[in-house]
Amino acid sequence: MDPDNEVERIFRLGNEEDEEEKKKWKRPPSSYGSMKSESDEMENEEEQGERGHEEVVPVVLPEPIPHEATGLQMIRSDSPETLCTMTTQQPPPGAAVIDTRSSDLGDFSEEEEEDLDEYLVTNSPEPPEFVEPEDSMQTDENSQPGRLHPEQDLPHIFKSIQNCLSGLSREELFKFKMWFLQWEPGITRQQVMEGDILDFVDRILEILGLDRSLMHTINTLESVNKKPEADELRVQCKRALIRFHLRQYLIRKHQVIREGVVRAGKQHLLDTIYVEPQISTCSYGGVDPSHEFRDQPPSPLQVPGAETFVGVNDLFRLQTADGRPVRTVVTTGIAGIGMSVSVGKFSLDWAEMRANKDLQFVIKLSFRTLWILRNKNLPLSQKMSMMEILEYYHPECKDMKYLEEEDCKFLVTMDSFDCYQAPLDWENAPVINDNYTQAHPDVLIVNMIRGTVLRGARIWILGRRAAVSQIPSQFIDAVTEIQGFSDEMKDDYLTRRFSDATLAAKIVSHHKRLPTLRMLARQPFVCWMVATVFERCYSYRGYGEHPPRLTPFYVNILIVQTNRRLQFYYGKNENELWSNDDKNLLTKMAKMAFKMLERNISVFFEEDMKDYGLKLTEVVVLSGLCTELPTAASDGRRAFCFIHFTFQEFMAALYVFTMFRTESKNVLDSGVLHMPKIFTSKYQTKSAAGLVQCALARTLSSQLGYYDMFLRFLCGMLSPDCHDNQLSGYLYHRNAPKVGGLDEVQRLLEQTIRTAPGDRVENLKECLREMTQEDE
Repeated sequence: MDPDNEVERIFRLGNEEDEEEKKKWKRPPSSYGSMKSESDEMENEEEQGERGHEEVVPVVLPEPIPHEATGLQMIRSDSPETLCTMTTQQPPPGAAVIDTRSSDLGDFSEEEEEDLDEYLVTNSPEPPEFVEPEDSMQTDENSQPGRLHPEQDLPHIFKSIQNCLSGLSREELFKFKMWFLQWEPGITRQQVMEGDILDFVDRILEILGLDRSLMHTINTLESVNKKPEADELRVQCKRALIRFHLRQYLIRKHQVIREGVVRAGKQHLLDTIYVEPQISTCSYGGVDPSHEFRDQPPSPLQVPGAETFVGVNDLFRLQTADGRPVRTVVTTGIAGIGMSVSVGKFSLDWAEMRANKDLQFVIKLSFRTLWILRNKNLPLSQKMSMMEILEYYHPECKDMKYLEEEDCKFLVTMDSFDCYQAPLDWENAPVINDNYTQAHPDVLIVNMIRGTVLRGARIWILGRRAAVSQIPSQFIDAVTEIQGFSDEMKDDYLTRRFSDATLAAKIVSHHKRLPTLRMLARQPFVCWMVATVFERCYSYRGYGEHPPRLTPFYVNILIVQTNRRLQFYYGKNENELWSNDDKNLLTKMAKMAFKMLERNISVFFEEDMKDYGLKLTEVVVLSGLCTELPTAASDGRRAFCFIHFTFQEFMAALYVFTMFRTESKNVLDSGVLHMPKIFTSKYQTKSAAGLVQCALARTLSSQLGYYDMFLRFLCGMLSPDCHDNQLSGYLYHRNAPKVGGLDEVQRLLEQTIRTAPGDRVENLKECLREMTQEDE
């Protein structure tokens, strides 16, 4: 054999073995395949200087895809996908491709592993430019979920962490990884130790997410005495860190919903039970005109069409008439319609990156906290700037210069406008043109709504209509109104609340047995009450045979709303006994409701309230029982009504019963009303039977629907469960005697049912059931 040929054959076999070794080598997974850390790049440059005579044979793709990227592509099937994968897996012309998908490292020693590092040669010192993937959801600037700001997005955070760690020595990096592993249970030792810096950053971002990776990197750098590096990373990613802190605050605040009367251990996750109510861009007052007997209340009400509805997350996708994005949105609704819950859902969806990602910051600043700051925490002589107020409630916003930038898109949510009870001077308040000028909170609020303070902010104001109507229209870009639940939404809400599907189905069908309750459940607050009451009732054996009684629900609404008024606006304790002023307020409102019912009207004005000794703010803003109608009267007066016409009828019956029980007066006995012939005898007017007989006379002598619901509520209040149990300790004294003579009332109703016209019989039976049916 020719010696020269033999030597050539041996070298050729050696090269083939080297190629096999290279194919068996598996680089640690990285979905950023073409990226290479700076520390590895420096090592490779040194190795190339020492091995300048060696030559690496690249595998050239036959038809490379033109793309600006690095000269090396990693093909890895086991790597979790990230946003950058589809970009970094596009090989540039002439790229070397190393396939690492099927190698087995089980037989390799550490020395062999270090030797094989020499094969990993790359021409890329830094990660490639991130290219946003083509996505239909991202192409339209006004569509959901929106684009993150570049400094809050993945490429910036990836590069910042990678550059920071590249400055560490090999020993410092090892120590950093050990500390990182020690305090982060969500990642394994193998995931931390395998690969280079780029692979490490890639892996923690994929496993832990942007915010957690960034925060844990900063904390670990401080733990290993690398505070300068930690401070530098904190500065580079400050915009992302502020967003992270605000998101965490909103998640803690709104993840658990506290609806109605909060009970320990009975909270629910908002995402679990939330049903989005109908929100309309047409504001007609938010009062449902439906009625069991009437086609319309005495004063007709308008209802917005489905084409006007907008999703809660799309409120700041609305535009003004000239096509500009809205800045200030005002959302109103009646008490219990779900304004606070809507704010919570919007904030939670933003915090969990489901919607409105283009909003860099969402800052909660409710009017209730501003009112507390103004009256309790802030001396009258002291003034604050808007930035000082933000830093007071959100310390992470300190030195946040971003709010001054023109392209900084952020939102301030300001709910409970009705809590800020000080008058705001919209015309004479001094103008403030920056965020650092100190002024009284009244002046700051006016200037923020004007748009001279926090100029770049979107402002979302929520409150009851009678309160927000004081804001001049020129400062408002859009007014929306929460309408409540449709029939399908009511069923969905009641179903979501219970893990027991059988119980949920029972409650849904049971509340439908009362048409008026079904109508009133349009308010999420009433839906919560239905779920709470029936859940407790169905725990008793045999419950559900008879339809529920209606009057107890209205009594509960009255009690809960009055207690919330005392807690929310006056700082009183839960279930604290009502004062005489509280009782007098309700009695005067009830008297006004009765007089309106007699006149067959459902709208009242400010002078009407004065006639009964009532204050406008107490009645239409704080009570939760009335609201303002948006359409002013023809003479320019502000118009108001009760939250539902049946509630006006309930309050009228409450007044009649209260006068009967506390003062032994029968306000229905006018002395001139003739009894219908169906009554065989006339009871004493000061007895319970005499009271009901007068109510029956009014009902049967009027058109269907005029007094029918009033009569039902009056009979319901005669039930001992209602006046001696529910209202005892609130409207009436605890030791007050029960109403007697109910047997006579029962005989009177039974006699009337036998002789009444056919269209009245069904309601009369309901009246009898309201009075006699005991809670099962």
